[in-house]
Amino acid sequence: MGRIFVITLEGKIYSCKHCQTHLAVREDIISKAFHCRHGKAYLFNKIANFTVGETEERMMMTGVHSVCDIFCVGCGSIVGWKYVAAQEKSQRYKEGKFILERFQVLGPEGTLYYFNNNPEASGSEADDM
Repeated sequence: MGRIFVITLEGKIYSCKHCQTHLAVREDIISKAFHCRHGKAYLFNKIANFTVGETEERMMMTGVHSVCDIFCVGCGSIVGWKYVAAQEKSQRYKEGKFILERFQVLGPEGTLYYFNNNPEASGSEADDM
């Protein structure tokens, strides 16, 4: 499989909750207004230390998108997905961008995002600061 090189990021970092491998920096967040099956998800311009799975078509809240799952290179956990293509013209801004599921990553201060079935109670207090 080859040797895995892990990039160490500087600044306010989002990392894998399982192995603490650095994935992204706060400055690369485009939007915190996304959702996944486990709660909040953040759209990033770029991320690091990941591998991609097979591209597949998925029906999402905003229409059909071609996406591929992204995995942490440190432990192999799924941490989100990459938008490959969007059918709707209004959704094409997502192409080439990455979603990190907040439930799967530690926040910049090492904070976890706790999933709760009550949408008003889920999340961490520092999550949206």
